[in-house]
Amino acid sequence: MTETTTDPALDEWRTYDEFAAGIDTYRLPNEDLSGTRIALTLDDGTSLSLDFGASEVTWSATGTIEAADGTIDPYDAVAVRPDVHYVNLPLTSRERTALTLIWSSRTHRAMAIVSHIADEAVEGTPQVTQEFWAGVTDGGEPTGDVPGPSRDLIGKRNVYRYSPYHLYEHVYLSSQRYSWQCLEGVQRGHGDTDLSTVWRFEHGIYLFCFREFRIAVASVWLHDLGYQLRTTGIFLGLNGQGESEHSRAGGHIYPLGSVEYPDAQPV
Repeated sequence: MTETTTDPALDEWRTYDEFAAGIDTYRLPNEDLSGTRIALTLDDGTSLSLDFGASEVTWSATGTIEAADGTIDPYDAVAVRPDVHYVNLPLTSRERTALTLIWSSRTHRAMAIVSHIADEAVEGTPQVTQEFWAGVTDGGEPTGDVPGPSRDLIGKRNVYRYSPYHLYEHVYLSSQRYSWQCLEGVQRGHGDTDLSTVWRFEHGIYLFCFREFRIAVASVWLHDLGYQLRTTGIFLGLNGQGESEHSRAGGHIYPLGSVEYPDAQPV
């Protein structure tokens, strides 16, 4: 039996970089946005302008998110569907922060997520915080529903296969929390209940983010629960040396089932 499938002692809690290694094996291929220019306006009035090259984006932002004209950062992009783009900026222009943008070239709807590692850990509070915005692009008149918080995943139970050595189960408990356990991988036998956020982007496509209590790590996933049953994501957290680190992730979704509450509902 390989090391990745042996059962670790429950006190051998793995660091973020240990469990994230290889978790992008089954990720969808990268998308090259070279030559793409796009502007986003978020629901609080924040505006962003982005000009993409092969591996870097020149961008600016005013409002809640601020970036001076000519700011340059790396980016990572995936076409989750032909018209739905998942773009992450693992920022080098500022420390311990990631900016994730999702937009549709068909509906011209968008979402923005900022993940940030706080300077100090506070007992009982995730060290990585996240903020969320809905928005629109400058590609045309927006159509369809505005992205926003969703209860659609409550009661669902899925398994996620990210590589031959990464298999996790998620149970979506409420609008605020989910439970996970590792079935295969260096975290096998480990699990927890952490803070989570779910937004519906459009039919069948959901933003899912979690913020762990036990270690400093958070994620931004886009679940395609339609025909593809694929997920694309990133992590931001502190590695075993206490340094901030960005990681890509992605894989296949296998629904196990769901439950419906007959009377009282979760928060």
